[in-house]
Amino acid sequence: MKIQIAHICPELLNLYGDRGNIASLLYRTQKRGIECEVREYSLGEVPDFEKSDIIFIGGGADKEQLMVCSELLNYKKEFKAYVEKGKVLVALCGGFELMGKYFKTPDGQFPCLDILDFYTEYEKERHIGNVIIESDILKTKIVGFENHSGKIIGDNFTPLGRVISGYGSYGNGYEGAIYKNLIASYLHGPLLPKNPTLCDYIIKKALENKYGEVSLEALDDTFENAAHSYILNKFGK
Repeated sequence: MKIQIAHICPELLNLYGDRGNIASLLYRTQKRGIECEVREYSLGEVPDFEKSDIIFIGGGADKEQLMVCSELLNYKKEFKAYVEKGKVLVALCGGFELMGKYFKTPDGQFPCLDILDFYTEYEKERHIGNVIIESDILKTKIVGFENHSGKIIGDNFTPLGRVISGYGSYGNGYEGAIYKNLIASYLHGPLLPKNPTLCDYIIKKALENKYGEVSLEALDDTFENAAHSYILNKFGK
């Protein structure tokens, strides 16, 4: 089995070491004997929507996010079609905001990919810190780090989880979004190394799109679980 990951603009969207998410996906596929190829697409390069099994969009500061957003709008229909086919797209931090209709900054309002029915409102207060959410979909807790002044406005999709500790993306006790196989969240830091269950969920969905039902071999997650448990024990309520 083989999957291909499209990493969108890693030179601009790598806030808080989000390349670690790609490293986690690579590690957990290759440890199972699954071939995994990562294609990096820099600004101006067109993603291969047909060959990509996972598209990953990370976070960046407003300036970098605007540069990437302006470029990706050229492929708005292709991104929408990719998601509607049920293919896997992981959008974290600023990448989450790009999935909506538009986002606001102190400098104005900027259109986004309009894949999900929400927009991002700018808030003067910045939300910074560790976050714990309870995910009904994964039947587990997810831990991560948030640092954002955006607030997601919209609720006609399934949240990734319920906030146990931290602020979250909506300010109403919920965090992130799942739509088909699009997974979006403000949590980074990076997110996947500390949450092996979520990482395996993403891998499994990508494989099942190509090969039908699959089961993943269990891995030794001693270090991953230790990182996960540390956050739970220190910041859990």
